[in-house]
Amino acid sequence: MLTAGGKSSKLEGKPVQAIDRRISVAPMMDWTDRHCRYFLRQFSPTLLLYTEMINAAAILRGDRSRLLHFSAPEQPLAIQLGGSDPGQLAQAARIAEDLGHMEVNLNCGCPSDRVHAGAFGACLMNTPAVVAECVAAMKRAVRVPVTVKMRIGVVDRSRAGSTAAATDAAQRFDDADMADLLAFVQAIVAAGADALIVHARKAVLGGLSPHENRTVPPLRYDVVSQLKTMLPGVPVIVNGGLRTTETVVRALGTYDGVMIGREAYHRPELLGELHVALHAGNSTRAVDPAQVLEAMRAYASREVAQGTHLRAITRHMLGLLSGRPGARTRRQVLSRNAQQGGSVDEVITAAMAIAEIAA
Repeated sequence: MLTAGGKSSKLEGKPVQAIDRRISVAPMMDWTDRHCRYFLRQFSPTLLLYTEMINAAAILRGDRSRLLHFSAPEQPLAIQLGGSDPGQLAQAARIAEDLGHMEVNLNCGCPSDRVHAGAFGACLMNTPAVVAECVAAMKRAVRVPVTVKMRIGVVDRSRAGSTAAATDAAQRFDDADMADLLAFVQAIVAAGADALIVHARKAVLGGLSPHENRTVPPLRYDVVSQLKTMLPGVPVIVNGGLRTTETVVRALGTYDGVMIGREAYHRPELLGELHVALHAGNSTRAVDPAQVLEAMRAYASREVAQGTHLRAITRHMLGLLSGRPGARTRRQVLSRNAQQGGSVDEVITAAMAIAEIAA
């Protein structure tokens, strides 16, 4: 198979592995780097992990090995790309596929001003033809699935006239909004999108902070459910506001998958709970925090020996046993000792002792 640039994919002739999309962890800027993904993998061997959003242009022009490096235990792993140039996205997708990423996802949901200024993210929902061209180009370039992460709609503050007006528009979802949403998804599905990951809120471009964009526009699961009904055969994964095992399992009765964001980062034990809930027939047991810390001790030892700062790893582990006795003390140990130059053994051993007391 010839891909973008006329080169053959390394996957040519090999079967594309099926992906279990029931549980995934959202791409989160500055959080879901390779160390975070390795840590989260300890809670479930099957959940789908996503990279941080990576600018397609940066892959083509920057330090490709640093941007795309991951370790085998992180699999199954998908890459999220940012961009709006079909040619660049196709080339970046092919490179990611060749390196072993199992899915390529296009960011059409991030509302941050920085992303908006780069002409990608949620603003792309206003240009369905452009996104369709991008999806089609990536589909021609790779054999792995191409998916799109999106919102249920977009409100532009500059067009609304004021932040108050934009916020008010974000609270509503009417027939015109549904028509816009359908126009967008029908275009990208026709272009070949293999699945839709839908954050069940509108995005406000300008006027709201990223945090406000996750809290001010109301969650509209009914809209995502209606969208799924209108798109038979197209996997629809819901994202936003699902924070407990019970609500996630219940949502799986309606949607093809649930993507979890900050709750997975702040309380990674949720991922272990979900793995047990979905694989109970295999005598699956809950994850032992001590085993997680032991795995991270070995990982951190290897990484530090290669020049990684210990703090780059332990900063992602502060949510371990969140809400249980000893959690606050353990976070302080991990953070302070790693920051002050403590060795891997000193930091992890101290954390394990606290974890045992808490358990």
